[in-house]
Amino acid sequence: MKNQRLFSKDFTLVVIGQIVSLFGNATIRFALPLYLLNHTGSSALYGTVTACAFVPAILLSPVGGMVADRVNKRNIMVALDFFTAAVILGFTLLLGGGHLVLLLTVTLMLLYGIAGAYQPAVQASIPALVEQEQFMAANSIINTISSFAALMGPVLGGILYSAFGLEPVLWVCMVCFVLSAVMEIFIRIPFQRQASEGSILLTVRRDFGQSVRFIRKDRPVIGKALLAVCGINLFLSAMIVVALPYLVTEVLELEAAQANRLYGFAEGALAAGGLAGGIGAGLFAKRLKIRRAGNLITACALCVFPMGAALMLPVLGMTRYLVLTLCCFAVMVFSTMFSVQMMSFVQAQTPGHLIGKVISVILTVSMCAQPLGNAMYGVLFEVCDGTEYIPVFFSGAVSLAIALGAGKVFRRL
Repeated sequence: MKNQRLFSKDFTLVVIGQIVSLFGNATIRFALPLYLLNHTGSSALYGTVTACAFVPAILLSPVGGMVADRVNKRNIMVALDFFTAAVILGFTLLLGGGHLVLLLTVTLMLLYGIAGAYQPAVQASIPALVEQEQFMAANSIINTISSFAALMGPVLGGILYSAFGLEPVLWVCMVCFVLSAVMEIFIRIPFQRQASEGSILLTVRRDFGQSVRFIRKDRPVIGKALLAVCGINLFLSAMIVVALPYLVTEVLELEAAQANRLYGFAEGALAAGGLAGGIGAGLFAKRLKIRRAGNLITACALCVFPMGAALMLPVLGMTRYLVLTLCCFAVMVFSTMFSVQMMSFVQAQTPGHLIGKVISVILTVSMCAQPLGNAMYGVLFEVCDGTEYIPVFFSGAVSLAIALGAGKVFRRL
C-alpha cells in the first residue's frame, strides 16, 4: 500500500539519505578530475579519463535497473553506499604510490559504475512510496536535493581542496557515504519478489529485451525523446563537462589557487541552476505540458552562443568567467526542468513491474553519448588552442538543430 502523504517517514529518509550521499558524490567527482587536471594540464587526457569513467556506468545501469525490480531497493542503496566509502578509502591509501593516471581512472570508473547501478534503485523507489499524482513533486524534490548537494559539494570541496589539498576532501566524502548507508538501513520500501526462470544471463537478456520493446513499440515517444537526449549529451553536456574546468583553470589566465576556487564556484553555479530548475519544476508542475518540452531543450542550446562570443571577443578573463558561469547556470535550469518532466512522464506511462528496467535502459542509452562527447571535446579544445570559441559555437549550432527536431516530436502528443 502506498503512502497518502508525500513526506512519509520512508520518503523523508530517502530524501535525507540522498542529501548526504549526493553531497559526497558531488565533492569526490569534483576533486579527483581537478587533481588530475592540475597535475597534467592536458584537456585531452582529462577528456579521455572522464570518458573512461562513464563506461562502467553505462554497463551497470541496466543491471542496476533489473536488480532494482528483483531485489529490495533499500538493500541496494545501503550496499552501494558502503562500497563507495570502501573505494574512496582504497584510493586514499594508494595515493602517492605512483601511477596517478591509472589510479584515478580506475577509481572514477568504480565510482561512476556504482552511481550507474544506484540511480535506477532511487528512481524506481518513487512509485512505491508516493501516489501517481505526486510523481512530479517527488521527482522535483529528488532533483532539487541532487542539485543542492551538487551546489554545496564543489563549493566546499573547492575551498577544502585549495586550502588543504585532496586528502581532507577524501575523508569528508567517506564519512558522507557511511552516514548515508546507516540512515538508509531504516527505510522501508514495499517490495514484491519477481520470479526468475533460467540463468542470470538469460534473465538479464529477457528483461533488457522487454524494456527495449516497451520503449520502441508500446511508448515510441519515449524512444524518440531518448534519441534527442543522447544528441544533447553528446554535443552540449559533454562540451560543458570538458570546457568548464579546462577554460577556467588553463585558458582564462587566472592565478592557480584562484582558478581552482573559481572553478568550484562555477560547478556550484551549475548545481544552483539544477536547484532552481528542480524547484521550478515543482512549482510549475501543472503548467509543464509534455507538448512544450522541446522549448526547454531549445533554451539550453541558445545559452551556448554567449559563451562562444565571450571567448571570441577581447574581454578580461574575469568577464569571460562570469559569462561562462551564468550561461551554464541557465543551461542547468532548463535541462533540469526537462529532466523532471520526462522522468515523471516515463514513470506515469510505465507499468510497475517494468519501471526499474525501463528507467535503467533510458539512463544507459542517454549516458552512452557522454564518454564519446568528453573524448571528442577534449581533443577539439586542445586542437583549437587559442580559438576555443570554435568548439563552443559548434556545440551550440548542433544542439539547436537537435532541439528543434525534438520539439516537433513533442508537439505531436
